[in-house]
Amino acid sequence: MSAPDRPVPRPGLLTIAPYVPGRSQAAPGVEPVKLSANESPIGTSPMALAAYKAAVAEGLEIYPEGTSRHLRIALGEVYGLDPDRILCGNGSDDILHLLAQAFLGEGDEAVMSKYGFSVYPIITRAADATIVMAEEEDYTASVDAMLAAVTERTRMVFLANPNNPTGTYLPASELKRLHAGLRPDILFVLDSAYADFVTADDYTVGVDLVDNARNVVMVRTFSKIGLAAARVGWMYGPREIVELVNRIRGPFNLNRPAIFAAAAAARDAAFNQRLREYNADWRDWLSQSLNSNQMRVLPSQGNFILVLFPDAAQAAAAFQALYQQGLIVREVGESYGIPNGLRISIGPEDAMRRVVDILKEFGGRP
Repeated sequence: MSAPDRPVPRPGLLTIAPYVPGRSQAAPGVEPVKLSANESPIGTSPMALAAYKAAVAEGLEIYPEGTSRHLRIALGEVYGLDPDRILCGNGSDDILHLLAQAFLGEGDEAVMSKYGFSVYPIITRAADATIVMAEEEDYTASVDAMLAAVTERTRMVFLANPNNPTGTYLPASELKRLHAGLRPDILFVLDSAYADFVTADDYTVGVDLVDNARNVVMVRTFSKIGLAAARVGWMYGPREIVELVNRIRGPFNLNRPAIFAAAAAARDAAFNQRLREYNADWRDWLSQSLNSNQMRVLPSQGNFILVLFPDAAQAAAAFQALYQQGLIVREVGESYGIPNGLRISIGPEDAMRRVVDILKEFGGRP
């Protein structure tokens, strides 16, 4: 057998389907309105912008403090957490990759719900582990199905709560039931990326689970609350898990302006409340305006809605109708296996009203 004529990657890496982001370009000659990435529709916290600019003005020639201590202290103050049990990353995706690298390997399995965040399969395969998809109940994660999917090879369970792209969630009681059914050697990764937008009374962000167990971590992000470009995520977990992940984390994985902007954003309660209220108002209005016999809007606790059409052809036609008018929404067929669905981020008021007007011909209410 002849030697390879180029570097050869690990087996299985070339089978990974790359992450497919939402489109950002509109039809030629049309001003785009991006409703495909769940970004903040009211901009960035003024406090965060000021902190970012001040950090840049101080100069960029010095490395940032390596543990994002300034941000961890701010998060501890805002949420009442121990800063030493917080780890920060270049977006929450960075932390999810590190967790998979730390706890998964060849022969291991990771359980996730069928319509869960599409990064989970990518990082599982990248760690040479096996993906185990648990069926959902009406586009909502099923505790019974996830527990039934656990085997002696299971090492991690991923759950986005609320989930992307469906917007559905599990109440606190179901989260506790899921965790109670897991062996202590299985790491439960609770992805609370959309916690800032939840209005349900029976929801828990997961701090209580982390505080009462040694096998639960909670992951959150600043991307949805106005800092998507800065790429800041964080994890709260048991001290020994945080210490382990810090061993493989890049030594300067967050830049200094991002650290200071995120700390200010965490403390800007007024902006965060305004964003939460804006999202709740327009999420409810958009859902009620579009839900009909021809379009079904799943109940959402995120900053987006998922609209289900009778078939893939009608979903594609609806996408094109919006796209031609510059309204770019998220197709979820290729990346999530929901070909008859479109995910629509909550955006500016004018865009929300235009979406409803355009989709009326596909079954929306007048």
